[in-house]
Amino acid sequence: MGDLEVRQLRYFVAVAEELHFGRAAARLDMAQPPLSRAIRALERQLDTTLFERTTRQVALTPAGEVLLRDARTALEAVTAAAHRAHQAGRTEPRLRIALKADLDGGLLPRLLDAYAADPAALPPELVLGGYGEQPQALRDGRADVALLQLPCDDRGLDSEPLLTEPTLVALAATDPLAARTALHPDDLADRELPDGAPADGLRPARPGGPRPTAARRASNLSEILSLVETGSIVFFAPASLARRHPRPGIAYRPVRGLPDSTLAVAWPQDARSPAVAAFVRAACTTATATVPAAIAHRGGDRTGPR
Repeated sequence: MGDLEVRQLRYFVAVAEELHFGRAAARLDMAQPPLSRAIRALERQLDTTLFERTTRQVALTPAGEVLLRDARTALEAVTAAAHRAHQAGRTEPRLRIALKADLDGGLLPRLLDAYAADPAALPPELVLGGYGEQPQALRDGRADVALLQLPCDDRGLDSEPLLTEPTLVALAATDPLAARTALHPDDLADRELPDGAPADGLRPARPGGPRPTAARRASNLSEILSLVETGSIVFFAPASLARRHPRPGIAYRPVRGLPDSTLAVAWPQDARSPAVAAFVRAACTTATATVPAAIAHRGGDRTGPR
């Protein structure tokens, strides 16, 4: 059994995630027949069946499930190696900070000031991304440290919570629900979130996934809030975001049973960068000075990678 190639793993992961050879081929920008041949060759090389194929569906075998887990880890490591080597070779190294715009709890300006005062600080570079993309940016080497919302996919990451605050629902001021002081998830039935998912989100998503709507074309907070004002969607937001973005056409209301929003600083478990440690220290210090009670639940006195 020979060594696996990165190309083989990419092909396999695409099919395993799509569970459809046609969609996987389109995702890989290749024709379906060579992809099918490549997967059959991989199965012969491993002397095992990775997919159960019928005329109606494609499903992973137990061996395929094991390979999918390890293949994702291997591909993340390959991508991370390339990004980190590029970063190490820069003539002016920077600290790359992954975050979703407007989801920093209002801490970012003070945090950057505190970080800049640390002798180990490098010039910061913001790596902006969508909601939930920050953990992957850390794992694949596009970022060195991140501000993100918990819970998250924390494989291979360490984190420290900074700020815990209520999560509110933003809805049109003309919505009948805006007349209430507090809501229940059931009240949000038949309303949609920006990604098209049902807003009574403590329940499973509707069969078939989100419906394609105009709301799903929103690509930033300004567009999302504009759609909220028109009554097209509702939006779950941390209380700090609601305070920073008041609009006459939007009402922010608490929802009973909705989990609090927790902002955290996160970094790869194998990080040994003094600049990362300096940023984590600055984040914890800034959060403590800004909202002392909000981080009282933090365990220990960790201040970043060791």
